[in-house]
Amino acid sequence: MLSKKTKYGLKALTYIARKQCSEPVLISEIAESENISQKFLESILLTLRKNGLLGSKKGKGGGYYLIKSPSDITMASVIRILEGPIAMVPCVSLNFYERCADCPDEDACAVHALMIEVRDKTLSVLEGKTIADYVD
Repeated sequence: MLSKKTKYGLKALTYIARKQCSEPVLISEIAESENISQKFLESILLTLRKNGLLGSKKGKGGGYYLIKSPSDITMASVIRILEGPIAMVPCVSLNFYERCADCPDEDACAVHALMIEVRDKTLSVLEGKTIADYVD
């Protein structure tokens, strides 16, 4: 299940992209418009800034702005930043692989085979969608 952190991060990025202005967007404006706790949103936006999706400006006229074009920000990249692995089990993760302690043979494991298929189909959707796809 998608966490509130990731859901709100996607909403905030989409909101900022919709503004299409040269001025940074205030956290308070995003929080009010998207019905998100401002304190929680600050943490989310900071994470997105540290990972190169957002820039920020302090002081009067300050706020957050997109560093990348909305069409260059995939849903998969946002989810990985805020949520971690997209794969449902670590033994099929492309970026966060770990062998399952309870599985002696990945190649013979029915769960492993199923989760590879789930991962691939999920990635196909998430890599194929960007923030730009959800900007009115």
